[in-house]
Amino acid sequence: MSASTHWLATAAAQAVLERGGNAFDAATAGAFVLHVVEPHLNGPGGDMTGVFVTAAEPGTPVVLMGQGPAPAGATVEHYLAEGLDLVPGSGALAAAVPAAVDAWLLVLRDHGTWELGDVLEFAIDYARDGHPMLGRVGTTIAAVAALFQTHWPTSAELWMPGGRIPAEGELVRNPAYARTLQRLMDFGAAESSREARIDAARREWREGFVARAMVDSVQTPHRHSSGTDHRGVVALEDLAGFEAGYEPAATVEFRGHTIAKTGPWGQGPALLQTLAILDGFDDRHLDPSTELGAHTILEAQKLALADREAYYGDTDVPLEFLLSAEYCAGRRALIGERASREFRPGAVPGREPYLPPLRTHYTPPALVGAGSPGLGVGEPTVAPSGETRGDTCHIDVVDRWGNMVSATPSGGWLQSSPAIPELGFCLGTRLQMTWLEPGTPSTLTPGKRPRTTLTPTLVLRDGQAVTALGSPGGDQQDQWQLPYLLRTIIGGYSPQQAVDAPTFHTTSMPGSFWPRTWEPGGAVVEDRIGEDVIAGLERRGHIVTRAGGWTLGRLSAVVRDPSTGVLQAAANPRGAQGYAAGR
Repeated sequence: MSASTHWLATAAAQAVLERGGNAFDAATAGAFVLHVVEPHLNGPGGDMTGVFVTAAEPGTPVVLMGQGPAPAGATVEHYLAEGLDLVPGSGALAAAVPAAVDAWLLVLRDHGTWELGDVLEFAIDYARDGHPMLGRVGTTIAAVAALFQTHWPTSAELWMPGGRIPAEGELVRNPAYARTLQRLMDFGAAESSREARIDAARREWREGFVARAMVDSVQTPHRHSSGTDHRGVVALEDLAGFEAGYEPAATVEFRGHTIAKTGPWGQGPALLQTLAILDGFDDRHLDPSTELGAHTILEAQKLALADREAYYGDTDVPLEFLLSAEYCAGRRALIGERASREFRPGAVPGREPYLPPLRTHYTPPALVGAGSPGLGVGEPTVAPSGETRGDTCHIDVVDRWGNMVSATPSGGWLQSSPAIPELGFCLGTRLQMTWLEPGTPSTLTPGKRPRTTLTPTLVLRDGQAVTALGSPGGDQQDQWQLPYLLRTIIGGYSPQQAVDAPTFHTTSMPGSFWPRTWEPGGAVVEDRIGEDVIAGLERRGHIVTRAGGWTLGRLSAVVRDPSTGVLQAAANPRGAQGYAAGR
């Protein structure tokens, strides 16, 4: 079974499975297709995180760590000297070391079975020969067209050929990226083993023509979301010195299931905290379709997300304490009948919680008096400056042997920074999730990973993986996955019913994306949740924003019953783009 946020990625992954490949071959093939067909949501210059199990060890979830660190030149002092008080949301100063490609090639080498060329064939064909343009890609390009034409000419050349935005459904191509993949593949041709051929491509990515082109591209000052021009700081030493890797998953037990996430260098454990807080309530409080359930879930999420801001980062995080029964019982006791509009991180012995700036509006210093760039419309939400209120892609795969992968590729989207013409993509902007204030758990620090929002999920029962799921959505990713888990684990929903069901999220926390603002008491809901529920939430003090009928949550999932071997898959109907397939 394969499921993803784009039908062509699902089709590629499923084709690999049908031809005898395993879940790691299939997921890698689908991920490279996502680079091509959803360029507004992810790219090769970005990052990814995954959680997987192998058929040989079905009860041991492993994190695939594809989040690069800050470059050596990315110091707080440098950014302050550039006149910045936040890391920009677009432009090369926001680029972490690109890690997505190395992570996918690593897991392909270690757990896949196919040759690199066979895996990349799908993406190369779509990039070289064309694929249908998504309407949302055109909307994104339109939002930043003036930026491209005035300040980022290489992006205009790549994404607006002939000075026009391709129409929805028009075949579009990226021959430069096709050539990049072909060259990577060719570098290992003379090696004697499959693994050595893949490693040769990895070295060329980190040290060869790709690395040199990335570094050269950031030398030219260009416009950032700050409204000012800057050079990037990524250097050859940064690229050569990084390798993707594996880590143990962070886990929590909930209603007879083990939920596995990344460590607290990502936001994943906030979902674990939320579940640990909710576990002390009876089932009546955990139904997302009711006023009581939605209120309880929103309040628990606020508490966990406050702890995310206060304690999470690529540092020493007291996660065992934050997930402990005693601590979560204390947090649970804070949930009352009324919606909180406060920022309430918990107290950890010997720690001072970081209290971020709680701003509802932000204007970059360079634009004070000139008006702040307004957010455009689209998915993801993009400002004319290129700043993006995060979104991404997702892919899940399970094969006949029980290998299971949940992966969330992101960053390096076409509006991140100027396109690199010879490569066919641009660098990412993950450093915007760091702070320039000293002493925070996620202060910008060379060699440290920014606290990513990428948060795939694996669910185990009786010591075996049963579900892989995830969603795009920046800060909303885990918030949208939580109702799925509650509905399937407690409510008896099928995977597709849980994906389809109306959902909601809180905006009552500082955002992870530039400009890092919050909306105290904010709750965004799909109208389909019902007038009675919406009115009840408002009576309790939530500031409700109606988002329409089918707008929130872009989940996909694959499911395996270990006792029978029966597989299931589900994909998001919103936007008529996600797809699930299998047999």
